[in-house]
Amino acid sequence: MLSIDPLTKPPDIDLELPGSKSITNRALILAALADGTSTLQGALFAEDTLAMVDCLRGLGVGIECDESNNKIVISGCGGDLNPNGKPLWVRQSGTTARFIMPLAALARTEILIDGDLQIRKRPQQELFDALEKLGVEATFQGEQGHLPVVINGADLHVEDLQVKAEQSSQYVSALLLSAPCMAEDMTLVVDGEIVSKPYLQMTLTMMRSFGADVEEVDQNHFRIRATGYKAQDYKVEADASTASYFFAAAALSGGRVKVKGLSQFSIQGDIGFVDLLEEMGAEVNRSEEYVEVCGISTLRGINAMMKSISDTAPTLAVVAPWADTPTSISGIGFIAHKESDRVTAVVTELRKLGIEVGNHGDGFTIKPGSIKSGLVHTYDDHRIAMAFTVLGLISGGIVLDNSECVSKTVPDFFEYVDRLRLDGDEELDILAIDGPAGSGKTSLAKRISSEIGLEYLDTGAMYRSVAAVVIKEEVDPLNKDLVVAIANKVKISFVGEEVFVDGENLTEVIRSSEVNAVVSHVAANPGVRAVLRRKQRSWARERGGGVLEGRDIGTVVFPRAKLKVYVTAAPEERARRRSLESGRSMEEILEDITGRDQIDSSRVDSPLSVSSDALVVDSTGKTINDVVEEILGSFNA
Repeated sequence: MLSIDPLTKPPDIDLELPGSKSITNRALILAALADGTSTLQGALFAEDTLAMVDCLRGLGVGIECDESNNKIVISGCGGDLNPNGKPLWVRQSGTTARFIMPLAALARTEILIDGDLQIRKRPQQELFDALEKLGVEATFQGEQGHLPVVINGADLHVEDLQVKAEQSSQYVSALLLSAPCMAEDMTLVVDGEIVSKPYLQMTLTMMRSFGADVEEVDQNHFRIRATGYKAQDYKVEADASTASYFFAAAALSGGRVKVKGLSQFSIQGDIGFVDLLEEMGAEVNRSEEYVEVCGISTLRGINAMMKSISDTAPTLAVVAPWADTPTSISGIGFIAHKESDRVTAVVTELRKLGIEVGNHGDGFTIKPGSIKSGLVHTYDDHRIAMAFTVLGLISGGIVLDNSECVSKTVPDFFEYVDRLRLDGDEELDILAIDGPAGSGKTSLAKRISSEIGLEYLDTGAMYRSVAAVVIKEEVDPLNKDLVVAIANKVKISFVGEEVFVDGENLTEVIRSSEVNAVVSHVAANPGVRAVLRRKQRSWARERGGGVLEGRDIGTVVFPRAKLKVYVTAAPEERARRRSLESGRSMEEILEDITGRDQIDSSRVDSPLSVSSDALVVDSTGKTINDVVEEILGSFNA
């Protein structure tokens, strides 16, 4: 569970958000089928896109990922897929499940496609019907029209198709994406209305960017030439759906949020969400390089047809209670078949929090009201979790029962949310003490805490506590996902100098040699660091400040701390001190410290470094009193 800390000041910030999931997954498909090598810049790395990468690799496509630079290099197969014979696992990704099926047919052999329980529940029959007309055999391993399914394209041939898209435009996009690699030209007609039509336009625009010859003969009637794709270097836009949560926070708080890398000419339909905020009274500024939203004191209710931008319907729903008149959202009945029944989910959770909501099947009407504290069920749906996070930023007491589902599209979502709190955090009375192992941070922090009357948080004990549970549950410390799950569930509390983990006193255990052996691996896990950073920030916000020590307090956890201190000492001096404390040999400890320094300074997530505005204190040859006096002099200045 995650309690959402409310904003204490309106945000005033420029953000660079992750790349679009929808664009990244389409670009991956196009580059995979292209002739030549393509490079995607600004690509999103999240559960949904990693699912696509894994499936394309399973189809024989060479892909190199550089997550630290948001770059993916794809060696295109020119439409000639060479599957490795293993099942394709789509996780919970709807785009991956639907887009990969026609690609599996192109491979002209039997391929099993499966995924998590959530995706197995989502309907796919209209796409299977279309594939059947093309000679593709689908053998269901469970419920008809659902995953898991074995796709066999041995008899794949070209037919003119009529496809319905009343549940999802992804069916049409899936067929369009593969069509240029068919043996002959194809004609595709969409029968009836198309939901989320901007996503279909995104598909067509991107296909043309990769050299496809696709003609829109008339409305919803397409002719696709069998000319294949050409490799491209492609820049992925910032995700407009993700941006909606930050724009909503600005509108509600009276703050300002500018999202860079998102253009008024974006190919993403969800950029239209800012039009609705503007209609409600927010100020919106648009350019070729950014979109910015500024909030005002009072928003007005609107009637919004959101069929084309349905992913942002939950976002508008959490804005609506603060409007001065009711807001009606319609045209979204089909989102009942998304990761969750999003109509029912929004209605249920808002009612639980004291808001009067009318459910009319095709959407809902939300009346203004005061939000009560409460536990929000996220339905393992990233859109619900992210939308109700916005609610928690404005109204205190909101707790999410499962916050980690945001990793489906934005693993670092809560880090971006914390950037909205920077101005408020700047007013906290924070003394941040960083430094390498054995530099004396803990002793200093405890002394200074008692001197200035602020509570002390031993962040190192938090990482040690997670490591202790990892050992207790016999989990491999290198298994990143399982260790993150432990970090999420453990409850760590401090009573004086004693440390309790899930109610058990582990003060001695966390200092054991066994914990020492694994804590570096635990602390280097980016997911663990993200979870514990949230807990550290919440701890300080509840107290109005505190003395925190660790290795990234001043650089990452509280970059606007009142005072940032970097305490260091020569490795030999640090080893000597620990030898006196523990009785172990200096040589053994020096080897440990040198290894720990290497791990801490080279880890991908928040490596140990000196903040540019930190007070650097070399404690070699100094007494603790000397160092305390030096730090207090700066803190009280």
